[in-house]
Amino acid sequence: MRTEEETRMLVDAEAGVRPSAAGTAARRALLAHPAVLLVGIVLASLNMRVALASVAPLVGEISGAFGLSATASSLVTSVPVLFLGLGALVAPSLGRRFGTERVLFAALLLLGIGILARVLPSVYALYAGGVLVGTAIALLNVLMPGLIKRDFPDRAASMTSVYTGAMIAGATAAAAAAVPLENALGGGWEASLGFWSLLAAVAALAWLPQVLIARGRTGHEVRAVPAGGARPVRVWRSALAWQVTLFMGLQSLWTYVLIAWMPTIFTDHGMSRSTAGMIFAFNNLTQVAGAFAVPLLAGRMRGQRPLIVLVTTLVAAGYAGLAVAPVEGAWLWSALLGIGQGGGIGLALTLIVLRSGDAATAARLSGMAQTVGYLMAAAGPLAAGALHQATGSWTLPICGVLGVCATALAVGLLAARNRTV
Repeated sequence: MRTEEETRMLVDAEAGVRPSAAGTAARRALLAHPAVLLVGIVLASLNMRVALASVAPLVGEISGAFGLSATASSLVTSVPVLFLGLGALVAPSLGRRFGTERVLFAALLLLGIGILARVLPSVYALYAGGVLVGTAIALLNVLMPGLIKRDFPDRAASMTSVYTGAMIAGATAAAAAAVPLENALGGGWEASLGFWSLLAAVAALAWLPQVLIARGRTGHEVRAVPAGGARPVRVWRSALAWQVTLFMGLQSLWTYVLIAWMPTIFTDHGMSRSTAGMIFAFNNLTQVAGAFAVPLLAGRMRGQRPLIVLVTTLVAAGYAGLAVAPVEGAWLWSALLGIGQGGGIGLALTLIVLRSGDAATAARLSGMAQTVGYLMAAAGPLAAGALHQATGSWTLPICGVLGVCATALAVGLLAARNRTV
């Protein structure tokens, strides 16, 4: 058990603060209701990819409804990813000012509003909803790991597995259900997309008790001071930090190209929309294996270079398969890509921790990697859509992503060296 002093010195990894006695008391009140906290974490995590994964199987219909070109269609998925990066810039300051619980609650409400905005009969509302969706998910992305590290310091790894597993499960369900929901609800793509606002509303309701319990915590924190009076590490000037950040961005780019275009690649080659949606859901499901296994292996290695080679090779092989025989080997390519994608994001997040000398540096590196990484990733769907529109084929876009894999391999091998920022 921790002493009072030890508890008060715990650093909130995302906000860069440490609790006072009043803040510690509020956190104890939260932890006195672990079932409520766990349900809130799981429901919030389920929402972290649903709004993105539910769009991909419906991109063709959305484009047809508004008469969008391939480039304009790519903005439907690129705009939310862009605001994943921009939202990451403000998340820590919002968490400091209003408290993590309040911001997460507000993010879930914002997510529900954004999902509903996208189904309004206006192309402007479609893109504006994407802005709201991306901002909301960014807040969840940045603050959830910090909350877990803060409230479950002795079970951070297992709780991280819970929230990442729920995140991938939500994406899998959304991808698999997109077309069946469209048929069952009889309202076209609008009803299928809008359905997921209900999940955001349920998750927000689950967070409400935590907001009420923690309402006295905000304003009772002070800035964390590095031990021994050491100056904070300037991650933006660190070559190693940039290597970790670039790997984060490149693996995010190859993932969001798939989120945006995988079902379309299959349907363009003659596959039915329902089958393409199921294979896309299978891709999300297989990510669980990589996301679970790779971080565990990475934590047991002094250097993670073999894992860098593994995940980049799997993703490259899957993309090459999409170029050569997209329909014939669809399930195999989906599995290879899924394991590589899950392993890639798991490894990127693990490198942030392993390459950081302390919790405060990890917070700064996490913010840098997520901001720059998602801004990089936002260019992927847009560039792939533009190349497809220009050439009428998916060959050149896929070759471009293979170049991304090669770059990720080179950068990742540098980031995987056993050293710290």
